[in-house]
Amino acid sequence: MKEVRLPLVLDEDLRAELCARTEREGRATAMVAHPSVITVFDVVTEDDRPWIVMELLQARSLEQLIREKGPLPPRKAAEIGRQVLGALRAVHAKGILHRDVKPSNVLVTEDRAVLTDFGLAALEGDASITQAGIVLGSAGYIAPERVLGAKASPAADLWALGATLYTAVEGKGLHGRRTAAAALAALTSGEPIPMERAGPLAPILVGLLRIDPTTRLDAARASLMLARVAAGGSAEEPLGQAARKSVRSGPPIAVPAFTRRPTHRGMHRAESRPAVPRQIPHTPQPPRRTAEGLHRKPPVPRPSSRSLVLQMAIMLRSVLPRRFWPRDLRKRGESDS
Repeated sequence: MKEVRLPLVLDEDLRAELCARTEREGRATAMVAHPSVITVFDVVTEDDRPWIVMELLQARSLEQLIREKGPLPPRKAAEIGRQVLGALRAVHAKGILHRDVKPSNVLVTEDRAVLTDFGLAALEGDASITQAGIVLGSAGYIAPERVLGAKASPAADLWALGATLYTAVEGKGLHGRRTAAAALAALTSGEPIPMERAGPLAPILVGLLRIDPTTRLDAARASLMLARVAAGGSAEEPLGQAARKSVRSGPPIAVPAFTRRPTHRGMHRAESRPAVPRQIPHTPQPPRRTAEGLHRKPPVPRPSSRSLVLQMAIMLRSVLPRRFWPRDLRKRGESDS
């Protein structure tokens, strides 16, 4: 049982909002039955204090595991990531977005990893409880597009998973920044993501942490790559030579020849001579004309990665002090002045 302790200084409206959010967490997780999604049995409110009745796990959070044992080996981190990604794919299929994937919300037992704390979960079609313009999530694990005010999406959850796995394998947060704006400044500076211990996990992290969500690694591909690393291979490992040879030299598949039986109608019998196939004259078909009068809407151009980076840079110049700007933005600002 989990008690959500609300600060006493909160006013009644904010307290009611947080209670409603807790109830949404229970409703959201109860919709999904998956071994890597925490099981919630009930949500009870007593004396304006919400309680969540959930599955009891003998587990530590991924955050505690990193703090106690240090960075995880890439294979261990990949297996945890594979299971958490399975949980995300299950909730995304139900129209649920987690919006707060981070190490403290991943429980690790002896045999599985479990995604928990759906307090910020968003249901498709459900009215948002939070005020407009407020970005919900944890600093360092919020996708760049969400920092810019875009709506939450499955791609944003995948970015947060990438940041979580980066912390697991490197032992520190992305770029070592503690705020979302500072992490975004490092991402838009053009500097490569520093990796010292990622090893075979590196291409997966690079794919999940792309700034442009349209070019980000998708869930199906990421799941396959994580499974390969967890099994001791590389993320892009092809079939071995022996496996390819066995596929090529396999026995040929015999295709049965189906013969059509002659059709008998009334008292007519089939002739004894073999039937000669009748030659059907070939009639050339006129070329197909394109449909006239059909009007299609022109495709809506998607913002390019460059325009997205420029938007982020403009936002950073208006939000962060000059000393936190990336080096190239500082020089550009001095020349403009």
